Amino acid sequence: MSDVEYVLEMNHISKSFPGVKALDDVSIKVRPGSVHALMGENGAGKSTLMKCLFGIYVPDEGEVQFDGKPVKFATSRQALDAGISMIHQELLPVPFRPVMENLWLGRIPVKRYGPFKFVDNKKMLEETKTLFAQLGMDIDPKIWVRNLSVSKIQSLEIAKAVSNNSRVIIMDEPTSSLTSNEVEQLFRIINELKKKGVAIIYISHKMEEILQISDEVTIMRDGRQVGTYAAKDLTMATIISKMVGRDLTHRFPPRSNTPGDVILKVSDLTSAETKSFRDVSFDLHRGEILGIGGLVGAKRTELVESIFGLRPIESGSIELNGKAVVISSPESAITKRMALLTEERRATGIVPMLSVLENTILASLPRYIRRSGLIDEKRCSIDVDKSIDQLRVKTPSSKTRIKDLSGGNQQKVLFARWLLTEPEILILDEPTRGIDVGAKYEIYTIIADLAAKGKSIIMISSEMPELIGMSDRIMVMCDGRLTGILDGKTADQETIMRLATQFM
Repeated sequence: MSDVEYVLEMNHISKSFPGVKALDDVSIKVRPGSVHALMGENGAGKSTLMKCLFGIYVPDEGEVQFDGKPVKFATSRQALDAGISMIHQELLPVPFRPVMENLWLGRIPVKRYGPFKFVDNKKMLEETKTLFAQLGMDIDPKIWVRNLSVSKIQSLEIAKAVSNNSRVIIMDEPTSSLTSNEVEQLFRIINELKKKGVAIIYISHKMEEILQISDEVTIMRDGRQVGTYAAKDLTMATIISKMVGRDLTHRFPPRSNTPGDVILKVSDLTSAETKSFRDVSFDLHRGEILGIGGLVGAKRTELVESIFGLRPIESGSIELNGKAVVISSPESAITKRMALLTEERRATGIVPMLSVLENTILASLPRYIRRSGLIDEKRCSIDVDKSIDQLRVKTPSSKTRIKDLSGGNQQKVLFARWLLTEPEILILDEPTRGIDVGAKYEIYTIIADLAAKGKSIIMISSEMPELIGMSDRIMVMCDGRLTGILDGKTADQETIMRLATQFM
């Protein structure tokens, strides 16, 4: 290990894709035993810069120095072997294999019997238990990953990076699916890694976290580096101004919606799945924004997915406009003018290899089919281009594959998909997860405008300021039960948290 001031230097990095320059002369220097944060709006180039470091992309220009020596990683394997790990924003585990196999994937311990090699399951189990104990993680090594919650999968990815004994660990939105207790645990792990000289590159849109955990912060905008600053010298206001190039004095837009008659009535709804929600009743009014709060595991997602026909219901009833309805499938929900923006855009949202246009029209495809059976491509292009402009999606064109967009811009495309169906009820499950502060305001404005036009919104959010700032009423769930409904104007974080932990 060399005694160098910077364990990592990325000097004058540039990277272009067809139609867009993603990185333009960006440089960062990372000290050992420090947390170096990367901040910027979606599309600013943060993840692209890290992919250039991790061997996923090859920079067009610039040089990378690791431990004082120039390096070029043609593959992620080379970066891992050199001592660099990356926890990606989009989680892609192997769902139908055990946790311990996912943890040691590519380096599973083996034992020999003569010329033959076999998986050493005993050693793998022991090493997994030891690592989890060191990190304070309560995960069964033998359970299949498909049975884990999103937050547990996130924790598994963190453990995987730590197990590599890396000198540099890149964390791309590592707390996007974690509870407050799990965030505290992650920060404890990070502080222990710092003591061992490990450098952390931390990408997040959560400014409170950045100011709490970081030593230095590099801010990017439109593929360029705005500057690098000591975290202690920054405030939330200065970060926002440098990120978006303008002041955002108001975090949430003004709302002019006036809730009217009841459009959706849910009575004593109970899931057919064991250990899910039970006896949930609530009303949704026309033109209302109804927030749903609660901790991870409160079964909020299960509830809205059941209303949308994705999950079976054991008992209870649903009424639309005063009439009892049975919603047995998403197709049935869509015909009833309902839409659902799911929590996990990678797993249940985007189709990676399709274009922005194809992803946008996916839920409303029948409206674009002519009598001849052919798709009206001109009409598709007009509507999708309008959506791109409205939501300020950063993409070279509507023909660009959606997988080449940043996570936040992918989320905007999914939002556009459902808006094209012209829903009367729009269910949003963590609609601003992984989205920067500037894009959040744009999403909030769209939500407020829809409510003002009489559309009804159900919005699940784990961010309490968002719940309070955007909701007319807030229903709180805990352990599958509805624990209270609050007026959005008078609700406070303490009351929401008390209701969210009532049964715990």
